[in-house]
Amino acid sequence: IFVVIIIFVLTNVPLVVAGGRGMNGGPIIVFPEFPAFGELGEEELQNVLAYLTSVPSVAASGVGFILIIDRRLDRWAAVKATLLRIAGSFPGNLHLVLVLRPTTLFQRTLSDFLFKFNKDEFKMKVPIVMLSSVTELHAYIDPGQLTTDLGGTQEYCHESWISHRTAIEAFALMVKTTAQTLQAFGTELAETELPNDAEATTNLLHTHTLKKDKMKEDLRVALSQGGRLLECINEPLQTDPEYSMTHDEMENLVTVQRLLGQLDETETAFDDFWERHHTKLEQCLQLRHFEMHFREVSWIMGNVVVLCEVLDRALSLACDGDRLIENSHYAEDSIRPKCSELKGVCEEINSTLRSKKNFLLRAMELHHALEKASRWCEEGIFLLASQPVDRCQSQDGAEAALQELERYLDTALLHTLADRSAICCQYEAVLTTQLRVEKVFQKQSSVQEMFEKRRVSLKKLAAKQTRPVQPVAPRPEVKSPQSSPSKCTFKTTRLHLNIVCSVLYRHVMNELLETERAYVDELLCVLEGYAAEMDNPTMAHLIPSTLLSKKDILFGNMSEIYQFHKRTFLKDLEAYTDCPELVGRCFLERMKDLQIYEAYCQNKPRSESLWRQCSDCAFFQECQKKLEHKLGLDSYLLKPVQRITKYQLLLKELLKYSKGCDGCDDLQEALSSILGILKAVNDSMHLIAITGYEGNLSELGRLLMQGSFSVWTEHKKGHAKVKDLARFKPMQRHLFLHEKALLFCKRREENGEGYEKAPSYSFKHSLSMSAVGITENAKGDNKKFEIWCNSREEVFIVQAPTAEIKTAWVNEIRKVLTQQLQACRGTIKHRLSFLLLSFLLHISVTAYNHMFQKQVSRRAQTLFLRVPPATTPPSPSGWSGWNKASLSVDASEENDGYSSGEDPMNSDTEEEGLKKLAPGKYTVVADCEKAGPQELSVKSGDTVQLIKEGEEGQWFVKNLRSSKEGWVAAANLLSLISESKSSQSLSSSGGLH
Repeated sequence: IFVVIIIFVLTNVPLVVAGGRGMNGGPIIVFPEFPAFGELGEEELQNVLAYLTSVPSVAASGVGFILIIDRRLDRWAAVKATLLRIAGSFPGNLHLVLVLRPTTLFQRTLSDFLFKFNKDEFKMKVPIVMLSSVTELHAYIDPGQLTTDLGGTQEYCHESWISHRTAIEAFALMVKTTAQTLQAFGTELAETELPNDAEATTNLLHTHTLKKDKMKEDLRVALSQGGRLLECINEPLQTDPEYSMTHDEMENLVTVQRLLGQLDETETAFDDFWERHHTKLEQCLQLRHFEMHFREVSWIMGNVVVLCEVLDRALSLACDGDRLIENSHYAEDSIRPKCSELKGVCEEINSTLRSKKNFLLRAMELHHALEKASRWCEEGIFLLASQPVDRCQSQDGAEAALQELERYLDTALLHTLADRSAICCQYEAVLTTQLRVEKVFQKQSSVQEMFEKRRVSLKKLAAKQTRPVQPVAPRPEVKSPQSSPSKCTFKTTRLHLNIVCSVLYRHVMNELLETERAYVDELLCVLEGYAAEMDNPTMAHLIPSTLLSKKDILFGNMSEIYQFHKRTFLKDLEAYTDCPELVGRCFLERMKDLQIYEAYCQNKPRSESLWRQCSDCAFFQECQKKLEHKLGLDSYLLKPVQRITKYQLLLKELLKYSKGCDGCDDLQEALSSILGILKAVNDSMHLIAITGYEGNLSELGRLLMQGSFSVWTEHKKGHAKVKDLARFKPMQRHLFLHEKALLFCKRREENGEGYEKAPSYSFKHSLSMSAVGITENAKGDNKKFEIWCNSREEVFIVQAPTAEIKTAWVNEIRKVLTQQLQACRGTIKHRLSFLLLSFLLHISVTAYNHMFQKQVSRRAQTLFLRVPPATTPPSPSGWSGWNKASLSVDASEENDGYSSGEDPMNSDTEEEGLKKLAPGKYTVVADCEKAGPQELSVKSGDTVQLIKEGEEGQWFVKNLRSSKEGWVAAANLLSLISESKSSQSLSSSGGLH
């Protein structure tokens, strides 16, 4: 019976199992005052009693239950009825029945008399004790084992007890179901027949892997639920260290720990089984590939065998003909020519085969000689490059280096090629352009020349020359393989540079592979030596309470990182061992997977804070001792952060030695992507440090840029500009540019160590990007720019640390504004389509104008109307206002962005075409400062009259506000078509006037 089955009865029938124990250790069940006890159905009572007797452990139940029946406010008849029902329904072993009899004088006297008279009716083989008060009850039961309503000290909540029992039983059922599911899945895997072809094996491996991942997810959910349940049971101990658990609470704790242990054992067994099954499937796949290739080779060899058999048969047939001729066959004249023809063909084939065999043997000899010489040259170059220059500054060091060169040169005769003419003569028959013999000779000659010059230099150094000695060879850490000849004592040829680059490139590739393997081993060591030990019951007593159930905080997603590198990334890198110049493709293919480091780095502050609280605990010291590590766990927790930054350094080295190679572009793109990930990680670390922002930062869109700036503010009231009191003392602000908003924060340095010393940012102000304009150059300072809104009523003058940073920010803000303009244009098209549809549906012009005149009157103070969301269909009655400043940019932005052929305002040639000369008035949508003597300065919102059209998108106009004339960019103008009473003007934001 589960608690969920009888939860209704338990909720309404106050039978109490508070976890108390009698003097003999027997469990106590309390029947409190309950007038409706007699109305409880027999089956319901039996179910409740059966469940309550199943809650304590088997050992405690074997001692016998102690029943306490409280009927102090009832009558003898109720006492008798209760005893009779319990005698007939109680399923457990009874030890003692204690009855608090009625307290009224008449009922107490009556109960004494009738109890003695009717004692045999109860049919109980245990003593029944009638008690007059709770004081007498304490003589049988310790008050510490009783609830407060019986004069005890135990706090009991019936609803909490039911809730705990429900959660524990649900968890037990989940553990049982999970174990059964895993067992069924294991049986399915064990009974699966292996396919007979590679494709089916691949599909089966993929299907089983997906099912395994689903099973692991179910296990993870079950373990997580068990962990939360354990925390709930231990919660009183966390709040009150002196709290003493009841026997029931202790049994609940043991039960949950036992279930968690079963889950761990089940998971371990499943992992072991899956590892064997997965290995078996992979080996099956390898076998199927081998069999397929074997069949292909067998088919080829079969054809060869057939051809050899034909040749043998031809020779045998020729011998048969000779025997016929020897036996004086009558058709000798006919047989002899045929035999001669067969012998001639066979001899020709055999001769060709012998020649081909000799040719291949000679070619193989030459290949071995070329490879041997090339390897000797590469090892020699590496020897020259690896000799440290500082060691050669002393006489002893120079002599040692010289002896090293001499020993290596002594091996030249055994490895290098002989005279070029001798080689050409010896292998004349097999020499081809593909063998590149000449290139090997050049390489060999270049290396020998390098050795000779190095030897001369070292001899001079060993002879104690007094003049300063210059480095004579590039070291492995040279900044560029194309170093200037002035940095070494001899000139290197282009061939020498290519050879050095190739050797150093492979050296970096080897370092990448070796460090990757070491990194994977270190991650596995941490996960097995620390993370897994946190779930080891034998180590539980060493784990402090502050560390319980916080493994995910301490280690983050290190397990996910390990699985990716072990199963995927390391194998991918090893696949490029023979072609390291193409390793950039490996990084590009796995760039999305590498983004898992963002989550790890974001969790690092929490991990380091937890580590500082628990770093001195015995658990970590014991784990470190077992692993024989010299460094603590914190050093290994830093490994993933160091690794993701190490990749960009290695990629830079590879890129440095791969100029002109096939994979150079891939390496450059991979380096840019890795740097992008590092930037995203850095930005997110700053973003999570923002405090005081009441909204949801995720609703602001992607974080594009962040940085510290000096900021001044100006406010315009009426026609006058009002500067802040601190106008000449800038505010230091940290800006966060999102897709939808720009945040101004104040940087605050925190005290502490490590990540706790990282700055935090107090939110001060935000600007919606839909209401922002920029001016690129402010106050003649190339490091300043303006961000403004509400028709320059509020202006922020921003000074960047450098001109480059300022340019980067201005360009990024341009992109955001450009995207808004493009969204504007799309909405304009939808609205124009709606207008056309309205006319086609014969909407009367009068009614149509009247409808929009209402809109104009409601928006009398707004020049532009707000663009509705892209998902909302355009409705004339639903347009809302949009401030014109949201589309404003400065003059420099117009010249190099908005006035180009790709300008979002004039790029659609199919529906709008280029701006055509149309007489009439136009409105200015962006500020444009005067850049030349013939150009005109205009402000957003000005109205101009078109006079003539010029070249390159320039129009000659007259400013109707200032009556001045000049050239402006057509991209900054929008037509006003309201020259009649029934017409409406269309703004750049898609609004109608």
